[in-house]
Amino acid sequence: MKRKLFILLVMITISGVMRAQHEQHKAPPQKAEKPLKEMPAPKKAMKDTSTHNMHVMKDSMEMKMPSGVPMSHAFSLNLPMNRNGSGTGWLPDASPMYGYMFHSKKWMYMVHGNLFLRYTDQDVGNKGSRGDEKFDAPNWFMMMAQRKVGRKGLFHYNVMISLDRITEGGSGYPLLFQSGESWEGQPLVDRQHPHDLFSELSVSYSYAFSKKVDAFAYFGYPGEPAIGSVAFMHRPSALSYPDAPISHHWNDGTHITFGVATLGVRLDKFKVEGSLFTGREPDENRYNFDKMRFDSWSGRLSFNPSPNWAFQASQGFIKSPELLHPDEDVNRTTASAIFSLPMRNDNWLNVTTLWGLNKTAGHEGENAFLLEGALRLMKTEVFTRYEWVQKAVEELNLDPAKYGEATLFPVNSISAGATYDLLNFQKTRLALGGQFSVFFNSNALHELYGKNPIALQVYLRLYPGLMKMQH
Repeated sequence: MKRKLFILLVMITISGVMRAQHEQHKAPPQKAEKPLKEMPAPKKAMKDTSTHNMHVMKDSMEMKMPSGVPMSHAFSLNLPMNRNGSGTGWLPDASPMYGYMFHSKKWMYMVHGNLFLRYTDQDVGNKGSRGDEKFDAPNWFMMMAQRKVGRKGLFHYNVMISLDRITEGGSGYPLLFQSGESWEGQPLVDRQHPHDLFSELSVSYSYAFSKKVDAFAYFGYPGEPAIGSVAFMHRPSALSYPDAPISHHWNDGTHITFGVATLGVRLDKFKVEGSLFTGREPDENRYNFDKMRFDSWSGRLSFNPSPNWAFQASQGFIKSPELLHPDEDVNRTTASAIFSLPMRNDNWLNVTTLWGLNKTAGHEGENAFLLEGALRLMKTEVFTRYEWVQKAVEELNLDPAKYGEATLFPVNSISAGATYDLLNFQKTRLALGGQFSVFFNSNALHELYGKNPIALQVYLRLYPGLMKMQH
């Protein structure tokens, strides 16, 4: 039944895309494309011009799309699609969109993705014993579709897959100080776990009571509950990073959850939502569908005061997330802010800052902080990320008798990199990139990691071009 559902959704998407391409082929020629976003005039107030540009963009899209096709946010007919994040999370309205768009008579389809072909060395100087190197290819691909239901209803579905299990193997890729999940009964430490083949299969329905009030229902198997910021794979400030943040399991580690039900209401610039979901993280079999439990909950308040900003604060109870520690429940608190500023010539500035706290009964709370930014300048993107994470003895799989059972190790990480688009063909880009990271660890960990280990990587990134509109 589960595989039949997936196959049905894929077949619907493929058939719709083929039909959309056929209809577009028959359509009369359109005028030349122009960028989806343009920089507001330098001498005008940022808030006023950004708001004006977003309204113009939305109105122009609605005029160019066939009648009845919803060119809108996934959970609101009255919000721009740029606000789409991961799960039900919000991005700023001024965020860039990278993908391919098709439409048929009643449906709108989008395809997204990211593929890195890379070499990574997580301890260039061989300072410690925990670093590793690898040739690999982190990746994810998403299809989405939506259509109107009546005048005020909107139906939407997402299909997201990852081939990480094939390209990364069961133990994932090396990443110093990363922790979470397991392989062959052993905790994954200093490695990022591979994502499941079926990373999201979700459906939703929303209803617009007015221009400023919407309500929606979302179900995913798997899906993403209402907790944390938009997941790193979908944040504009992190799109050029092959690596997951080492704070992943303090913020967006629940982005693949087998069993999620979310209800939400938007009141103008605010959104309140709550989720019931399965607390257990995906098991070691990355091809199957795990058991739905609905034993955990979360709530999130989102606020977008202007087109350039998206804020959220959330709280959740996660029942037994780790397979190897079934008796440990986690109370997670997060807060984040995402900023996006479009400029001339398809240039963009995107910044994210977030904080997360994991609290387990009988243990001191563990904090994480992240600040990342990316600046797009024509074909070049430069990016940086700073993280501070408190890692427990259990997180790093250390001997409590030697290091102290209640010890928390502060880990600081600074990363920087750049990419350059080599090719741009058929709305697809191929970029060459490189990145380095420096880790600042406590003296007690120098024996295992060395003092301030350095990681380097080079890669090719294949990704969709910036989405543009007909003007």
